[in-house]
Order: sequence, then structure tokens, then C-alpha cells
Amino acid sequence: MQKRPHTSASGALRRAAAAGVTLAVVTLAGCATEEPPAPWGAPAEPPIAAATPSAPGIAHLADDAWIVETSDQTGIPARALRAYAGAALATASGKPGCGLGWNTLAAIAFAESDHGRHGGSSVADDGTVSPPILGVPLDGGDTLDIPDTDRGELDGDPEHDRALGPFQLIPQTWANWHVDANADGIEDPHNVDDAALAAASYLCRASDDMAHEDGWVAGIHAFNPNREYVQKVADAANEYATRAARE
Repeated sequence: MQKRPHTSASGALRRAAAAGVTLAVVTLAGCATEEPPAPWGAPAEPPIAAATPSAPGIAHLADDAWIVETSDQTGIPARALRAYAGAALATASGKPGCGLGWNTLAAIAFAESDHGRHGGSSVADDGTVSPPILGVPLDGGDTLDIPDTDRGELDGDPEHDRALGPFQLIPQTWANWHVDANADGIEDPHNVDDAALAAASYLCRASDDMAHEDGWVAGIHAFNPNREYVQKVADAANEYATRAARE
């Protein structure tokens, strides 16, 4: 998202802040001449789509048996996995050239919020994460300086923006990619379905080829231009793909 930095489960919150809504792909700070880090997060096998979704919203797009099995193999909570798989399926339908894997979304959510569990939070059946997960004020200390853009309506801070929700989107990013992915009539960055689909849209705008190394690295750089962060997401994405492929 070019987002930020976040203080959530990855501990990177204070290290790299989200820089706003610019969608141009960025390079790592101070490392413009260096090669992208390796390995990259190769896409896992696509989730199995439900023959007939049982209800509206992306959480019902993936096959129930696939969700149960993949959750067991990867350790990703089933309700969060439904959001990642659903966002990947919806993106594959709407933007088939992007090639975004569910494992990349899962890896980002792991790095950002431990799948919505950071600080004792949890994901409800409707996808809402509570208590809300908020990052530190982006006040220019050891983060970027991002003055308030939402009058505190989303992050409760009228002076500086904060990253928020299970994907730690900043208000400026949410303003561009807000979506009601669980079909409840509310666009909520604290809802894992809404946040996952917004993150997917952001990534596929930042890079039109998330299925290959250069495009994948470019997309994650745009989300957070921090070398350690990119590596953490790559490691998690590859681990999820490996576990999900086990017989």
C-alpha cells in the first residue's frame, strides 16, 4: 500500500511506515541500486472454488472441505483463510492477469496482525476483528510522518494517521480501495474480508504480475518498502504453499 509500517505482530510497525496512497511501485529505501531480496513468495495452488456459494460475500467462495484441510495443514485460522481464499478467487475472476496467490495475502496478514490475533484480538464469524488492531501514530518519530487524513474517524487519532485492521491499511489507502467484501452493507477495514479484498486490489494495481518474481517483489515493495518485511512475507508465503501441498 505503500503503507507503512506497522506495529503489529511483525514488530515492524515502528520501523517502516506506510507512505500514502501513491500506487507507483517503490524501491527499498536507501537500496535503489540493489537487487530485490530472494526468495519470493511463489503462488500456491489456487483454492478450490465452491460449486455453489452458500451465502453472499467472498468468505463463501472457497470450497468448505478445502478450507478445513488447508487450515489444518497451514495453521491459518479457518475464518481468516476464508477471507484470503475468497479474495484470491474474486481477484482471479476480476483481474485474471494479476496472478495473486491466497498464500501471499495470508503471509501479509500474518506479518501484519497474526491473522487478526495481535494483542489478543480475534476474528468473529462475520469477519470483524475485535478489539480493533491499531498501529502507532505515524508521527515522524521512527515512522513516516503522515498527518491525519480521516479526522480520526477510522483510527481514532485526529492528529496522525495509524495503520489499522488485520492488514494494517492506513486511512489513505482504505479511502482508495474501500470495499464491502462480506456483503453486509458496511465497508470496514477492521473486517478481514473487506481488508483482504482491498489489499488484493491494491497489490494488483501496484503490480500486474504477482505470479512471477519481479512482479511479486514489486507488489510487496509497494505495500511496504522494507527489505526485512518483504523477506518475512516471502518466507511465510512459501511456507504456507509448501504446507498446503502436502498429501
